[in-house]
Amino acid sequence: MSSKYKFIDSKGVYFTTSTLVGWIDLFTRDVYRNIVLDSLRYCQQHQGLQIHAWVMMTNHIHLICSAKEGNELGQVLRNFKSFTAMKLIDAIVNNPKESRKEWMLDLMEKYGKQSISNHRFQCWQHENQPFLLDSTLIYMQRLNYTHYNPVTAGFVTEPYHWKYSSANEYFNGITGLLPLIILE
Repeated sequence: MSSKYKFIDSKGVYFTTSTLVGWIDLFTRDVYRNIVLDSLRYCQQHQGLQIHAWVMMTNHIHLICSAKEGNELGQVLRNFKSFTAMKLIDAIVNNPKESRKEWMLDLMEKYGKQSISNHRFQCWQHENQPFLLDSTLIYMQRLNYTHYNPVTAGFVTEPYHWKYSSANEYFNGITGLLPLIILE
């Protein structure tokens, strides 16, 4: 069996990408961003998720992450995506100010019908595209990619200007819940 897109090292640090179906620009509104950020915090506090770096773009999230001993990173991310999918869809349905509601729900329903594993809607693409960061060089390359993603997209001129990223913690030397881990 191929190891592509698999979590092959339970103690490893991975670069992952979680993308919304149809590349929907859902994370342009605080209500949806906050659902994801609150869920990531919950996973850190209760499911052993360790986030070393992150960025939330308008339609996807990059994480450099690992799991504490006794936790499986793949399962934590599946739980995260399953929970946030339900919360995001509910928030879209119940948001009277959401002008894109019909379009987004139609698209999520279209994707949902393509897989029997969905109830009705699909919010996230199924893959996390985990990439094992097994050297300092690869770690640093993915760290830079993560933090410079908003710059490359043309949203900001410096990584630390993007509010939804760990770039500020890195550029200011703050570690907190997002520790800098340099692999040997």
